Amino acid sequence: MKNHLFDGLFSACENERMLAKMDDGRYYSYQHALDVSARFANRLVSLGVEPGDRVAVQAPKSIEAVMLYLACVRAGAVYLPLNTAYTAAEVSYFLNDAGARLFICDPKRKDELAPIAQEVGAKIETLGIWKHGTDNGGSMTDESVVVGDTFDNVERGPDDLA
Repeated sequence: MKNHLFDGLFSACENERMLAKMDDGRYYSYQHALDVSARFANRLVSLGVEPGDRVAVQAPKSIEAVMLYLACVRAGAVYLPLNTAYTAAEVSYFLNDAGARLFICDPKRKDELAPIAQEVGAKIETLGIWKHGTDNGGSMTDESVVVGDTFDNVERGPDDLA
C-alpha cells in the first residue's frame, strides 16, 4: 500500500514544472513542494506526530500552509485548519474537541495561545510567511531547515482517516 492521497497528488507531476507563483515573486516548483513538505514532515515526526494524530493549524493563508498540509498527508496526520479569526476560547474548544497532538499558530499569537495548547496537552509550534528575513517564518520553518529534504511517506489507504 502507498500513501493514497499524496501519490494521487504528485504521481504524474514534472518536478521542475511550476506549481505556484506568489504575488511577491516567490515561486514553487513541484520539486520545491516535495522538498519543503518532506522537511515539514520530518519535523512533524520529530515532534512526536504519528499516523492519525490531529495537527491543528491556525496560520496565515500561504504557500507555507499548503506545504504543511502536504507534510501532514505524507506523515499520515490529520490536518485540522482553524479560521485565523477564531478567538482564544474558540481555539481552546477545537483543540479539546479534536484531541490535537500538535497546534501550529501564527508567530504573532504564540504568547496568547501557548497556555491553551499546554492546557490540552498539545505541543505548540509556529508558522508564518517566510520572506528572506522580513517576516517571521516561525519555528516550523526555522527548525525544518536542519532536517533532511527526503521523507518516506507513511502508508495510507483510501479508507484511512488521513
